[in-house]
Amino acid sequence: MNPTFIYITCKDKQQALEIGKSLLQKRLVACINVIDNMISAYWWEGKIVEDHECILIAKSQAQLVDKISHEVTALHSYDVPCVISLPIQNGHEPYLKWIAEEATNQ
Repeated sequence: MNPTFIYITCKDKQQALEIGKSLLQKRLVACINVIDNMISAYWWEGKIVEDHECILIAKSQAQLVDKISHEVTALHSYDVPCVISLPIQNGHEPYLKWIAEEATNQ
């Protein structure tokens, strides 16, 4: 098992749900969480920009991250979407096993 936590920012809740449901349907992730109304500040094209965004969190397996990134990029409206994977080192073992069973991309 190589569970991973994937952090994705989206322009709004609708986009986060669209991308998340696509990842679920393709069995790339076991679960998604959508956190709406986040404020982001970042450098873009030489200036600091402040926007409202939505967080999409997905739980999957490390070997699927490249496919997840490709799917997110294909569906996302941003030129450079944030898709970051962090390894899950510890957790409730039955939950981690469930992630491995559900995120199969088969």
